[in-house]
Amino acid sequence: MDISTVWEDLAWDNGGKIIYLILDGAGGLPDSEKGGTELQVAQTPNLDRLAQDSSCGLLEMVGPGITPGSGPGHLALFGYDPLRCPVGRGILSALGIDFDLQKNDIAARVNFATCDRNGKVTDRRAGRINTNTNQRLCQKIKEKVTLDFDGEYFFETVSEHRAVFILRGSGLGGNLLDTDPQTTGTTPLEPQAQSQDSQKTATLVRSFIEQLKQVLADEDSANMILMRGFERYQPFRSLADRFKLKGVCVADYPMYRGVSRLLGMDILPRPGGMKQRFQALQSCYGDDYNLYFLHVKHSDSKGEDRNFDGKVSILEEVDRLLPQVRALNPDALVVSADHSTPAVMEGHSWHPVPVMIQGKFARGDEVATFDEYSCLRGSLGTRAGVDLMGLALAHAGRLRKYGA
Repeated sequence: MDISTVWEDLAWDNGGKIIYLILDGAGGLPDSEKGGTELQVAQTPNLDRLAQDSSCGLLEMVGPGITPGSGPGHLALFGYDPLRCPVGRGILSALGIDFDLQKNDIAARVNFATCDRNGKVTDRRAGRINTNTNQRLCQKIKEKVTLDFDGEYFFETVSEHRAVFILRGSGLGGNLLDTDPQTTGTTPLEPQAQSQDSQKTATLVRSFIEQLKQVLADEDSANMILMRGFERYQPFRSLADRFKLKGVCVADYPMYRGVSRLLGMDILPRPGGMKQRFQALQSCYGDDYNLYFLHVKHSDSKGEDRNFDGKVSILEEVDRLLPQVRALNPDALVVSADHSTPAVMEGHSWHPVPVMIQGKFARGDEVATFDEYSCLRGSLGTRAGVDLMGLALAHAGRLRKYGA
């Protein structure tokens, strides 16, 4: 039996409040020149003090050796098995910008990218162009690219170098391979259908890309796009329906707002920065919600940029703001990550992430600092990421007893 169905049966409206503080990509690996992982090197007295009051451990987000994307990682954190509930990055991007996504729409995440004269990718993020440039490019594309089918397409800005592509019409499937090669020095991949019902979609995507190459040929850096995470949109059962949780999301970055909307959370207006996010959490904390999701993005992006010191700085900034969260005194305070992004690897990795749960009924352990190696010795052990929701519900008193 799927353990999450047991939580659904036991969940009730009684109990207290849960706060999820998710430090995106916080897990790391030691850098020999720096003397440890980012969490070990960072000066985080408040996170360490919280660890001493918490049950600590590690979470394996998807499975042994599997490197999770941010979407699967977050689904696991909220009790949705990412192997049974797959969702494409395009769906999350569209929902994250408040696009009116409709059932059976096909969506894909887009990166503006730079290709050389031979068509090889030299920068998968087009120098991280700013959002204003992205908006100009999207408008240019929509004005000049047409698709010949009984339906319509949308091409919308997400942020910086990221956009989202949506197809709406009949006879479309979402089972396509990514065109993003995930590396530089090679050409973008051809759109390929992985099922018969996706052949029409692949043909439309090929036409879109060929036209777009001409439209962007005069651009200095963003002269190509890379697409990944194709998916047909099917709504999920909500956190309220499954676990009797009314949630609210405090996040700036669209994809995590998209995950939250997919799971039925309310979404606060974009706070606009780290301090503002913590202030927004304080402002909304009260009787309207029993699950609060506060997301920190740049611990991930600094790791992806191989910026070890930058990631350390983000973790230290979170630490300085943590007392504002503790002052709210939730029944269960969870601090964890959706995946590891070691700066030494310059990307996501399969390594389990540290987690701690603090609350009135949390069983303390011998962990004195919040980092990957200390949490390895914690009382929670190493668990599947999807287990976190059951633990959070239990610590907040939101699960009835099982059996007689």
